[in-house]
This record gives sequence, structure tokens and C-alpha cells, in this order.
Amino acid sequence: MPYHPSAEAQKLIDRLVGAGAAEESWAEKPLPKHVAIIMDGNGRWAGDRGLPRIEGHREGIQSVRAVAQACRKLEIPYLTLYAFSTENWKRPRTEIAALMKLLRDFLKEEIPEMLENRIRLDSIGNIKKLPLYVQHQLSKTSRATKAGDMMQLTLALSYGSRDEITQAVKKIARKTVQGKIKESQITQELVSEHLFTAGMPDPDLMIRSSGEL
Repeated sequence: MPYHPSAEAQKLIDRLVGAGAAEESWAEKPLPKHVAIIMDGNGRWAGDRGLPRIEGHREGIQSVRAVAQACRKLEIPYLTLYAFSTENWKRPRTEIAALMKLLRDFLKEEIPEMLENRIRLDSIGNIKKLPLYVQHQLSKTSRATKAGDMMQLTLALSYGSRDEITQAVKKIARKTVQGKIKESQITQELVSEHLFTAGMPDPDLMIRSSGEL
């Protein structure tokens, strides 16, 4: 079933990719504080054009740059990109290797742009599962941009919602066994505090780049 965003959401999506209405029309409209984008459909985009899948991922990187710049201009404080899910590990090894190299290069090349625009990089997910060279560059870029105070760009890597909940439950269980938490203290708020996204506001606009539900 195709995705049909609301009129206001569609205007914002158009604005984020540079095709929206004039800035004056948005001057008095509330903008989201947290935009989250599920980055998928790159492989299909390439396939539809007779290109290798990796070309679709390269095009996806360009889209990431454009969206991040647009969000920064709109002064949206939080942008989360769901870039690589736990399910993506099932892809062919050659494709995964190419994706990881693209990710490493993106993290390295974007440092000057992030510093100039005061963007802070963060990451969520099972980061330890990523190749070491990606982990090292991710850590380096995060450290280099930690002073960014205009926007937090969060990359969800090796991320899965079920895995996030599982890890949160394990943390709470350990604290319960250690006597640090009582069963009566386990609430939705406590669970939220143990999620990867702790400290971040919930997304108020979610976009799936493939347009699928």
C-alpha cells in the first residue's frame, strides 16, 4: 500500500529536498523538533534504472547530505537516519562490505561540514557488530563534533526495534538482580530511560524514503 503523507507533511518533505513552497509560507507554521527517516529503497532505485545496487546506496548518501543541510537550515534540532538495520546483515557480503566503506567515507568526509554547521553526530544500535574500521571512524567523528549545538544527527546502525527493547530489558533485569531496581519501580518511563534513544524526544515526523509502509 503506497504511503500518502498529510498535506503539511508533504510540504515539509518537499521543503527538505528543496522543492517546497516559499519560505514565507512557513514563517508562522510550527516545524517538527525531531525528523526521523528510514533510509531504504536505494537498491530498488538502482535496479529500476539498470544500475548496480551500490550506485543506489551512493545516491542515498547524497540524499542524506541534502536532507541534513535542509534540516539544519530549518533549525530542526534532531534528525535521525535509520541507515542500516539488523535485517540488513542478511544481504550479500559484497554489498555489506561496500556499504560499510561508503559509511566510513561519509563519516570521514562530513566532519568539516558538521563542524561548520555545528552538527553533533551520535549513533544508536548494536555498534559493536560493525567492522572495527567503521567503529573507529564513527568514534572519531563523534568526538570531533561533540560541541555541535545546533542539531543532533543520529545514525541508527545495526539497529532493530526489537533488539533495542531486548537490550533495555536485559539492563533492567541486571539492575533488578543487583537490587538496584525494585519490580514496583519498573514503569514505561524507566524502560524509556534504558533504550538506545534515551534523552531524545520521540520523532514527530517519520519518513520512509521508499514510500512503503
